Amino acid sequence: MALKIGIVGLNGIGNHHARCYQNEELADLVAVCDVVKERADEAAAKYGVKAYYSVAEMIEGEPDLQVVDITTGGIDNGSWHFEPAMQAIGYGKHVLVEKPLGHDIHEARELVAFAEKKKVYLGCNLNHYFTPPADKAKQYVDNGEVGELVYCLHKMGFNGGEENYAPAGSPKVKGHPYFHMKAFLTHPFSVMRYFCGDITHVQTFSDRPGFRRSAGDVMVSINSIHVKFANGGVGYLLSQRGDAVYGLGGWWSFEMAGTKGTFTIENCVEKVSYWKAAKGIPAISVQPEPEVTDFGTNDFDQTFNNRLHAFLEDIENGVPREQLRANGRDALAVLEYTFAVIESYERGGEVVRPHALPPLHGDPLAMK
Repeated sequence: MALKIGIVGLNGIGNHHARCYQNEELADLVAVCDVVKERADEAAAKYGVKAYYSVAEMIEGEPDLQVVDITTGGIDNGSWHFEPAMQAIGYGKHVLVEKPLGHDIHEARELVAFAEKKKVYLGCNLNHYFTPPADKAKQYVDNGEVGELVYCLHKMGFNGGEENYAPAGSPKVKGHPYFHMKAFLTHPFSVMRYFCGDITHVQTFSDRPGFRRSAGDVMVSINSIHVKFANGGVGYLLSQRGDAVYGLGGWWSFEMAGTKGTFTIENCVEKVSYWKAAKGIPAISVQPEPEVTDFGTNDFDQTFNNRLHAFLEDIENGVPREQLRANGRDALAVLEYTFAVIESYERGGEVVRPHALPPLHGDPLAMK
C-alpha cells in the first residue's frame, strides 16, 4: 500500500525526490511545502498536489499524511533540517532527512533522541550504498570471502582543478570553512561504516590550495583522513572539492581488503571487482585476474530511487526501528565522525575519538 508523503523544501533535491516518488509504487505524494511561496506553488502545479507554506499547516491540512521528507538545505547544506524534522516528529510522523542529518552535532543528537522517544522512523538519505555494486560487494563480505578487515581505501569528491574554480557566491557556502566536511563527508563515511563497521579513531590533515587562498576562500577543501575501526582494521579517506582531477578510479572509488579477498567498487554504480587471496598468488609484479561484475551504467541518479524505495519498504514492512536501513542513528554516527575530523584538524592533526553513539535499547515487541 502506498504511503502518503509530504515534501518540505522544494529546491533542486526536493524536486528530485518528488520525481522519484512519482515513479515509486510505495509512494503517494500528496503535499509539498516551502517557506518560499513561489517554489511551493510551482512544485504543487508540477506534481498535481497541494501547496503549503509551513510544516504545521501541511500536517494539519493532511490528516492522513504518514511520511515527511525533509529536503531543505541551509548553511553547510544542513542548517534547515532540524526545525522541520523536529516539528514533523512531534506530530508523530515518520521522517526522512536529506544528508547531512544536521549542521550542528548537538541538534543532530537531540533529533535522534526525539525520534526514539516518539517511536517513529527517522531515516537519512545515505544513498551511496543503495546500489547493485554495493549489494554484490556486501555478499562477498557476508559470505566470508573478504575475511578479517585489513584496510579500506576510499576516494570520493569532485573533479575540478584551478582552471575550473569559481568562488562561491551563496551565503550557505561562502565564509564557512567546514562546508565540504559538513555537507559531504557523510557520504564516504557512511559507505566505510556500512562495509567496515564503527570507527573508533580519526586523524586528519586538511587544507586548501593556493588558488582558494588567493580568492579569499576559507573552505577547508582537501581532506586526508586516517581512521581505525572497532574491529582493528584501518582505513583512509581522501575527499577534495574540485581542487584537482581524480586519477584511477575517478570521483568515486572504494576498496576493502581482507585476509581472504579484496573488492573494489568503481563510480558507485558501475562495477565491482573481486580478487581472491588464493594460495600461491604472486607477491608482487603480477596481479591475479579479478572476478568483475559490470552493471553497465553510470547513472548515479538511480541511487535516489533505490534509497527512497528502501525507506518506504522498511516502513511498509514494519521493521524494528533500529533495523531501518540508513536510520537516524547511522546518520548520527557519520556526523560524529565528521565533527571528529573538524576537531582533529583544529588540533593540528591529533587523533580524536568520535563521540559515543546512544545505546540501543531494542523494541520489546520485536525482540521476543
